[in-house]
Amino acid sequence: MKKIFFFIMMSPLLVKAGDNEQNIEAPISAVTVYLSGVEVSHSKTISLSPGRNELHFVGLTSKLIPKSIQFTAAGDVSILSITNRIDYIYGEKKNDVVLKQLNDSLEMMSDQEAILQGQIDAYTREKAMLDANRSIGGNEKGVTNAELKLNADFFLQRMTEINTELVKLNRKTSELSEIISRLHQQVNEANQRTNPPMGEITILVSVGGTMKIESLCNLSYVASDAGWAPSYDLIAEDVEKPIDLKYRAKVFNNTNVDWKDVAMKLSTSDPMQSALAPELDKWTLNFDNDYNSYGYQQQQYYNNNNYGANNNAPATLESQNLANSAPAQKDRSVVIAGVIDYKNQSQQNQQQQYNQIEISELSAEFDIKQKYDIPADAKPYIVDVTSYNLNATFQYQSVPKVDRDAFLLARITGWEDLDLVEGPANVYFGGTYIGQSYIYTRSTDDTLDLSFGRDQKLVVTRTKLSEVNNDKTVGTTKKETFSYEIAVKNTRKSMVNVKLEDQVPVSQDAEITVETPELSKGVLDPATGIITWNLNIPPGETVKVKLTYVIKYPKNKRVKTQRKKSVACPSF
Repeated sequence: MKKIFFFIMMSPLLVKAGDNEQNIEAPISAVTVYLSGVEVSHSKTISLSPGRNELHFVGLTSKLIPKSIQFTAAGDVSILSITNRIDYIYGEKKNDVVLKQLNDSLEMMSDQEAILQGQIDAYTREKAMLDANRSIGGNEKGVTNAELKLNADFFLQRMTEINTELVKLNRKTSELSEIISRLHQQVNEANQRTNPPMGEITILVSVGGTMKIESLCNLSYVASDAGWAPSYDLIAEDVEKPIDLKYRAKVFNNTNVDWKDVAMKLSTSDPMQSALAPELDKWTLNFDNDYNSYGYQQQQYYNNNNYGANNNAPATLESQNLANSAPAQKDRSVVIAGVIDYKNQSQQNQQQQYNQIEISELSAEFDIKQKYDIPADAKPYIVDVTSYNLNATFQYQSVPKVDRDAFLLARITGWEDLDLVEGPANVYFGGTYIGQSYIYTRSTDDTLDLSFGRDQKLVVTRTKLSEVNNDKTVGTTKKETFSYEIAVKNTRKSMVNVKLEDQVPVSQDAEITVETPELSKGVLDPATGIITWNLNIPPGETVKVKLTYVIKYPKNKRVKTQRKKSVACPSF
């Protein structure tokens, strides 16, 4: 019968001299990696003597969280106490070849520096001796001109030689000091990597009976400085074939302990979740304007964050200004999934940055089929999670007023059952890498739109019709007319469906009116001013639509009737 015990504060009086002590290096048997944090499990069969046994589990990460410690032991075993501490000398037992080479080099360079300093000291003393003996012949006895010249030449020659050698030696010493300084930094870094402070958990147990027993013990705890982030590959051969979605994860480990051939599980839950039963908060509904014209805004979100294909400028989610172009971030309940307070944990030079994402309230877990090695070097390692074969409806979308390319969208239904976590996706179409998109799971719709980037086989143009565009003044009213022709040419070998969008301004003043005499059967949303055309274009053909709108306002007032963008320009 197994007994499960959680962390118990231990009084020092419970540990007595004479308890059976043993140091245990239990291998890591499994890890559950959370978006932020990791639960590490150790398992080992331990020989326990009757009475009290003091078990020291050594070689653990120093970043473990004490209140998360759990321990189980098979047999007639009672847990008396559990404590933990940081062992700063455990790591010094390790022998790292690279560290030894660095220390040997440092020692050799230090010896060379000492030799150079000795030579500098010798030349300096000789120079001082020559300065002290410049007086020749005494105060009363003079010297001949020949002797004076001979001594002067000797003094000049020797002082020149000494000064030259001192310049050379000081230069060598300076160069050597710089090398030694760099070696010290390298040794410190290697020593931190090879011999970091380690964690130790001490468990005091009591064993019943009169004979030794072999007990299978399991130790687990949560540690900081580890986590995972989703990464996807979207692969489509053609618009008439299903999409292959390969779900991968980038896992990093900075716990100072390598994970070698471990069974792994990925989770979106909170590793430090409370043991108390959950309670429901009040859930209120209101209108959410963030999702108006979601498809257009989502595409703009891709563009502004450089997730679209053929876009080489790097960007991050938090660095972009998404105002008026993507679902707003403010006034939204944003979850930093699984973030733990690590203020009391030991710090490393490498710190992992975290993004804010939204995840489902119902946590998801993924059992990884194969075992992995994840070194404790804080670098991301790709882990295969699962793959899906998805039936999708492909649709092209174009907003020629903003971008004259057409974007291919795959519309997937039933995506809620896939346990997707929003994140970047590499897009492949027809065997070609298209670029990077983004799987954005915050939509409340049952259809998920995935961007497959630009398609150059659809040619979109937007032309201003000069013969229609004009300004007129009638009485006290000024009238401005704008007319555009939008043409979409399909150079593909099959019919395509294109969602075409444009817009007209929306008046916010009763004295300003906007009329739309020509929309070519487009559907106008009066609230947003966005006009939508759903076009079915046969192969090799071109479909044209016309948009005309008229703005009227008092002639004695100014209205900004054209929308322009601001860019940076050199100033000379």
